[in-house]
Amino acid sequence: MRYEVAVEIAAAPERVWEVLTDVAGWPRWTDSMTAVRRLDEGPLAVDSEARVEQPRLTAAVWKVSELEPGRSFEWRNENAGFTTTGSHRLEPSGSGGTRVVLGIRQEGFLAPLLGLLYGRLTRRYVDQEAAGLKRFCEGNG
Repeated sequence: MRYEVAVEIAAAPERVWEVLTDVAGWPRWTDSMTAVRRLDEGPLAVDSEARVEQPRLTAAVWKVSELEPGRSFEWRNENAGFTTTGSHRLEPSGSGGTRVVLGIRQEGFLAPLLGLLYGRLTRRYVDQEAAGLKRFCEGNG
């Protein structure tokens, strides 16, 4: 399964990056997360880990696999039979705003089954994250 959503945010890329990389703060702006706890300290970096709790899903540990400061990061949750990768990409847009592209992909022999069972929920969560990030960054959060 692969899914991507793009959203235009009327906030500077630096502001959006600050909010997006504060992964422990995500439950403040998206209903798709009930709790996120960093398992390390300091700025988000390659090999940073966080335990993520989401409604209707088992808690999972996500590990940052790629990071380009101010621009993008990917993190992964690896399980027997499948790997889920979340991508987060920022691009400057007109009038000082930011275009954000959020994506998710699942790979491995169990990925097709997961897509059938959880595909709609997963897509809804990515959509909620994009909408919540927009609201939070454009507001006074």
